[in-house]
Order: sequence, then C-alpha cells, then structure tokens
Amino acid sequence: MTCCAPGAEAAAEIGRPPSREETFLASRDLGGGLRQSDLSVPGVHCAACIRNVESALSRLPFVEHARVNLSTKRVAVKWRGDAAPPIAETLAGIGYPAHLFEADEDTADPELSRLVRALAVAGFAAMNIMLLSVSVWSGAEAETRQAFHWISAALALVCLLYSGRIFFLSAWGVLRRRRTNMDVPISIGVVLAFGLSLYDTIHNGRHAYFDAATSLIFFLLIGRALDHLMREKARTAVRALVRLAPRGAVVLRADGGRDFLPVDEIEPGMRIALAAGDRVPVDGVVEEGASDLDCAIATGESAPRRAGIGSAVTAGTLNLTGPLVIAATARADGSFLAEMIRLMEAAEGGRAQYRRLADRAAQLYSPVVHATAFLTFLGWMAATGDWHRAITIAIAVLIITCPCALGLAVPIVQVVAARRLFESGIMVKDGSGIERLAEIGMVVFDKTGTLTSGQPRLVGTESLEPDALAIAAALAVHSSHPLSRALAAAGGGAPAAPLSDVIEQPGLGIEAKAAGATYRLGRAAWAVADGGTQAAGTVLSRDGRLVARFSFEDAPRRDARAAVETLRRAGLEMTILSGDGVGAVSQMARRLGIADFAAGLLPAGKVERLAGLSAQGRKALMVGDGLNDAPALAAAHVSMAPATAADIGRNAADFVFLHESLNAVPSAHVVALEAGRLVRQNFALAILYNAIALPIAIGGYVTPLIAALAMSVSSIIVVANALRLRPGKPSKEAVALAPRYPVPAE
Repeated sequence: MTCCAPGAEAAAEIGRPPSREETFLASRDLGGGLRQSDLSVPGVHCAACIRNVESALSRLPFVEHARVNLSTKRVAVKWRGDAAPPIAETLAGIGYPAHLFEADEDTADPELSRLVRALAVAGFAAMNIMLLSVSVWSGAEAETRQAFHWISAALALVCLLYSGRIFFLSAWGVLRRRRTNMDVPISIGVVLAFGLSLYDTIHNGRHAYFDAATSLIFFLLIGRALDHLMREKARTAVRALVRLAPRGAVVLRADGGRDFLPVDEIEPGMRIALAAGDRVPVDGVVEEGASDLDCAIATGESAPRRAGIGSAVTAGTLNLTGPLVIAATARADGSFLAEMIRLMEAAEGGRAQYRRLADRAAQLYSPVVHATAFLTFLGWMAATGDWHRAITIAIAVLIITCPCALGLAVPIVQVVAARRLFESGIMVKDGSGIERLAEIGMVVFDKTGTLTSGQPRLVGTESLEPDALAIAAALAVHSSHPLSRALAAAGGGAPAAPLSDVIEQPGLGIEAKAAGATYRLGRAAWAVADGGTQAAGTVLSRDGRLVARFSFEDAPRRDARAAVETLRRAGLEMTILSGDGVGAVSQMARRLGIADFAAGLLPAGKVERLAGLSAQGRKALMVGDGLNDAPALAAAHVSMAPATAADIGRNAADFVFLHESLNAVPSAHVVALEAGRLVRQNFALAILYNAIALPIAIGGYVTPLIAALAMSVSSIIVVANALRLRPGKPSKEAVALAPRYPVPAE
C-alpha cells in the first residue's frame, strides 16, 4: 500500500548482492553493444519506490534505460560497455538490496509471510485494546481505567516493535538518505499517538489512543497484504508461462549420438529430438516426422494442429502424438515463449499520463502533509493554548491524509486490466498502452496476416521459364512473409545454381544472385524494370525482366467481419493500409464492409498516413503483422499484432493477441475503456476522501482512531473498485464512451 525500502531485515533475507562480474555474466546480449541485466528488488512496493530505483540507476554511466516491474519486483537495466555498471551496489546504497533475477524461482513468498505474521500480531493487539477501550469509554472507575491503559500500552508496544517495524525501517531507510516517502508521516503519526497516550497513562489521563496506533498499523497491513496478493496474481500468470518451458532437450550430434543439454545451451541450427509428450524447448522447424501439437499457448485454440516436415513450431507447444526432429531457429531467450513472458512482465512498466499524475501527487504528499499538520498544531495552540489537544489534532491530520488510495489508483487498475487481458488471450507489452487504447477514434488494419489468416496458398502461376517456380521457392525460404511461405511450400526442386548475396527489402521483396544473374521476388514495381505496366502483384524477375507472375488466395481471419461490425457499432472509423495490389485489397474491403482503404503502400507510406492522422488530432489503433508493418506499429498512437506476426512486428506492438479470432481487438478496447473509467473513479474517490477528511481533521472532529479507520477504508475501497473490471463486459459507463457497444444481458 505504501512505499517501503526493505532495510536490514530484507537485506539479510536476499543474501549478498551480486558483484559487477556476476552481473555481467548473467546479463543478456541485445545486439549492437547493448546488454540487459535483470535483478530482483524485494523492497519495491509503490510508485515512489519505482521512481527512486529508476532515477538512481538512470544516473549511472553507460546505463541507457532502467525499468521496474512492480508485480514481479524486477528491475531491467540496459547498458553498454565491457563491464557491468555498479547496479547492485547502487540499489543497496539507496536502501533497496537486490539479487540476480531468476524467472523460474518457485519458492515461498517471504514478503507475504512477513506481512501475514505482522498482520496477525497487529490484529491481536488492536482487537484486545478495542475491547479494553469499550470499558474505558463507558466510564470505568479510575483504578480500572488506569489498569486497562497500562495493559493497552504493553500490547501496543509489542505491536509497534513487531508489526510497526515494516513502516519504521522504511521511514528510517529513506530519512537517513535525506529522502522521504509515505511511511515517514505514518511512522511519525503512530509514534506520536503512542507517545501521547503513554504520557496520558503516566499522568492518569482519562483517555489514551493506543487503539489508534495499533488500528492504523492493522488496517495499513491489511491494505498492503491485499495489494501484494493482487500483484501475486499477475506473478502467477508469468510463472505459469515459465513452467511451460522444459529444462532441457535431447540434441542430436552429427555422428548420430545424443546429448541432453540445458535449454539455455541450445543454439540455432542444433537438431532436437522430441518424443510424444515433450514440450518444444525453443522455436524451430520440423525436419523429420509428423505429429499433432497442442498450440494453445501460441494461438489460444484448444484443437491440436498437425505438424509435418517444414512446419514451424514455437517454444512451449506440446508434442502430442508422434516423434519429431526439429532444427532450432532461436535461442531460449529469443523464442516465442520467452517473448510472451517478457510482454507479461512489462505490462505495468509504462508511464501513462494518469500514472505520472499519481506519481507527482505522491511526490508532493509528504512535505504538504507535514506542513499542514504543523500549521494545524500552531493554529490550535494559538487558539486554545492546549498543547495536548493541538498535538492530538495534528496526529489525526497526519494519519487521515495518507494518500495510499491515490498511490493505488492507477497501478492496481493496470495490474487487474493486464490480468483480465491475459485471461482473454491478449498480452500487454506496456501498461500505458491500456490508457492509449481507450483514447482511439479509429482502427487501421493491415490486410495479409491481420484481416486474413496469414496462411495464403498459391493458386496460379504464369511462368515464362520452366524452372521459375523452383527459383522463386528457393528465394522464398529466406523470408517469413506469408506469401513467401506459401511459395516455399508450393515450390519443388532447386535452382540450377546456388543463390548468393540474398537480401530482403522490407515491403518490396527478396533479391539474390544465381549463375551471374540477379533475381528479384516481390512487388512488381520493384522487381521489373517496367513493372507498373507489365505486371501486378507478386512476380519473379531476372535482371529486371519478368520471369513469372504468381497469384494467391487467403481467407479472412476468423470473426473478422464480426469484429469489424462490433468496432463500427462502437463509433470507430476503420481503414485498411496494405502493400498488396488494389484488386486484392478492394475485394477484402468489400467482403468485410470497410469503405476506406489504400493499396500498394510501402512501409514508409503507412507511416506517412499514420503521421497525417496524428497531425489531424486523430488517434488510431494500428493492427498489423509482418516485417513491413513494424514502422507503422511503432508510429501509431497504439498498436496490436497477432502472435503469428514476425518477431519485429510483435516487438513493436503494444498488444499481442494469441487467438486466431480478430474479436481480440474490440475485446481489448472494451477492457481499456473499463480500465480508464475505473482509474478516473479511483482518482475521484481519493480526491473526494481528502477533500472531506482533511477539513474535518483540521477542525478537531476526528480522533486518531477514526482517522486510522477512515484512511485504511479509503485504500481498500480503491482496491475493491479495481477488482470490478471484467473482460468483454462493458458497463453502462463504458458504453457512454463508446455509444453503440452491445451490452451483454445480465
């Protein structure tokens, strides 16, 4: 619920921080001289913690990027150089001891255990002090009242020393580094309430507020435990994906021998033997055998998919019926499953507008509250001259104005929304994407692989030479474009001479040399010297002369028309931006009922169209797949790609949907609208609470006990409000934002 540096206790739990050499050895090479180190930081609890960690690491030399994931307590640091920066040392220096992140750790949660133990002690103390207070407030005799006060003092002291240390260690950790956080005023309020109550007990006072101190700790711990459990749900989803990856695989040697290698040691090109019942360890291509695969992790479909020679397989899929030999095409950390895990972990990482607003508010909180409480004390001293009453009211102000609800308003909703989307088969790469998706006014679709299934088949060949199809197929195997895959599957034999200098031009095609000639496969205007008049669609050329013309057929993606119709009823405009020919694009647009489209666009043309929309103030969702869509996905206000998209396309998108159905687009939009509504509600609840509570506390109408109850209840209300989010079921409020979304019957 509140910010908390782990302090000495947490440091002892996580052990010795890694050295710079250990950090370097555990880092991942991202290419281009860039490396990434992942560390676990158990002490990260809130937006203030994230800000402290990211700002400290970003100031280190050679560090280009630092991002904290609150759910997994993980910090990802991207840096350059031959030696790792002092990441662990820096984190320990600001009060956040860290250790190397292990994604497959499946141990008990020490933080939750610590919270539960502290909560039990605080609950026991608070309930018993409450029972004793009933007699005191009912008019017990002086001797009985005094005895109950001393018993309450003993119980409260145990509560403060054991349960309150979670807040005290945090406050001390930041104060000694000349910083502040939400736990500082909480600690001051608790200590002052206990000290004032102890003073009254020693001097036989009629009232004491031991119940306020213990109840504040108790309710704060309830809120923090609820927050921790919510984030644990998100961590559970990540761990479920991690468990799908096998520990190792049987690798076939060139001499026919077999070695069992850990999955991290498998390199591209290695041949892997899979028995029925084995999970695929890394992305690959089937070289021998045929089998049924459970591909639910990649497609969201429960029906098995048949795989044979040449079929691509993704990490995490389950081999069901027969033995296979596959050739690895990626390392474990670059496979589809690893990318899905990274997407899930990154869901909270974005800095959306709402979240930045909450961060700034939380940053201003401590000085404002301290000043308000001090001015309240001075005002009541000047008005009454009663220091006891003045300090009691100042304590109530300190306690009641804790902005836990404000700090939780955005991150809790983002955690719940990311979880709901994950349950619907939609991965969120950036938490800020949820906010941006709620702002869109139109949807821009690519055609091939997005509106269509992405599995076209060759239906016609007009060839001027007998070996044209074989040459085209040999060129096509070097590309992941859907049309290239269709050509590679349809082609047979091999070209007369081996290919060399193979280059793929995104959005244009593939070029290679063979037998002294230059072959091009792809867009006619690029491949053929006078392609604009001689040919259209996909062609093969030799030295600029037309050799063959190919035609393909690709069925619309399942539920494409239904998804388009749902988006239209929501009041969203739609258009198609495609690199395909006018005939194919216009036919698909008519079939789906989309009036606006543009065909024959290069990647730069799509980016230019999106930039034009942005200049007009129109916020668009780009839904695309493939190598040539990556620039457009990155340029759009928000973007989405299917899991079957090329790696660079998935990396550029804010959302990745695993299902074959295009209904993922309106489903994600509904969740984004709901999430935005809940964030605004949470802000309104937090602001309304403080607007009402602060004047009442300053006026002296609230005791420290009532202040503790009010502050804790406000935080719990915010968490409960976020839990109301459900996927695919827009509320009446969300429908008000998208007037024609169909509301399911209750």
